[in-house]
Amino acid sequence: MKLMSFSVNNKERYGLWVEDGVVDLQPFFPQYKTLRELIPYLHLIDESMLAGKKADYVLSEITFLPVITDPRKIICAGMNYQEKRAEFNQQERDPTLFIRFADSQTGHLTHLLKPTRSREFDYEGEMALVIGRGGANIPESQALEHVAGYSCYLDGSVRDWQHSWFTAGKNWPRTGGFGPWLVTADAIPDPQNLRIVTRLNGKIVQEDTTGSMVHSIAELIAYISTFSPLSPGDVILTGSPGGVGKKRTPPLFMYPGDTVEVEIEHIGCLIHPVGSDAISVTGSAQVNDSQVC
Repeated sequence: MKLMSFSVNNKERYGLWVEDGVVDLQPFFPQYKTLRELIPYLHLIDESMLAGKKADYVLSEITFLPVITDPRKIICAGMNYQEKRAEFNQQERDPTLFIRFADSQTGHLTHLLKPTRSREFDYEGEMALVIGRGGANIPESQALEHVAGYSCYLDGSVRDWQHSWFTAGKNWPRTGGFGPWLVTADAIPDPQNLRIVTRLNGKIVQEDTTGSMVHSIAELIAYISTFSPLSPGDVILTGSPGGVGKKRTPPLFMYPGDTVEVEIEHIGCLIHPVGSDAISVTGSAQVNDSQVC
């Protein structure tokens, strides 16, 4: 299943992506106001309840929201691909973690906002996972059983505000793109064997497979749950491959007018035009529907 959060007439909804658009799931589950609240009960969605159901909305009628609009936690793994570690001369072997705040995110086809106070707005394409079953001290051998599903993420980095810590460079408004949807874990039998590609203005700038992670998804879940109990709807970002703009010669950064994409095999393609925080931008950008994977 492909589950998503979206808005219609500025009202938040969640639904199921189908071939001709989106099926609104909230009438089936009125007791759950957001997709995060529904996450522990995904087993209640079955084919019989959706038999013969056509899309309630087409793409042009909705605005994509971050897959999970109200996560209690967004925990991010940095330096988790070997090539990226080499670029930054990272020697520490334990997971490098930082946090994002929910209000730093935006949805598929909406504008990322380059901060006017930055000259170094960098791209980082990543796989995100959403916790489906909570727990503490989760054994690595059981960690994948706690995953509800996977999504794409553009972890925009404001490099000139990212010094010996990460928080100031990772939490500017609408610098983190999350979507387009959540592909449930049952559709991804091996999350450590997926091609991940980032494109800037149509040119590949990052390319790797999730098998190149230094710390696997299961390791990250086990490690994080040791010090912070995880809850359904919590989001974990699993790190970005090498090829980031900061370490290129000359450096390559994102500017208003650019388009950035993160595509992950069997999950989808997250697309963002880039705008500026000096200009008010609302709604969905005009991007060719055929680009929605």
